[in-house]
Amino acid sequence: MKRFEKHIFVCENSRPAGHPRGCCAQKGSLEIRELFKSRLKELGLNSTVRANSCGCLDACEFGPSIVVYPEQIWYGGVKKEDVEEIIQSHIIKNTPVKKLIINHPLYNKDSEADE
Repeated sequence: MKRFEKHIFVCENSRPAGHPRGCCAQKGSLEIRELFKSRLKELGLNSTVRANSCGCLDACEFGPSIVVYPEQIWYGGVKKEDVEEIIQSHIIKNTPVKKLIINHPLYNKDSEADE
């Protein structure tokens, strides 16, 4: 049996202020991950879904960036207000949140976002 059914990787990479690519940490990703963790625990999902911090996902221009595995769905421009929708739609109902999906050829190659 798998330890977790899903992993939510939240980029927490930090770069110096003024870096041309920016960074997710300066765009609020630490607070976003904490909110994912607390909501998953409140909903009793923390034993099957893990909110992980990670280093650079190389999607800086789309940050804060998040990727959900095993589906490999990439989200960009995520705000704290989006966490509940991602949990309710993607994590619980297995329906990705289309408006947040990164629509770029390097991400979500096989997703409905390309249709």
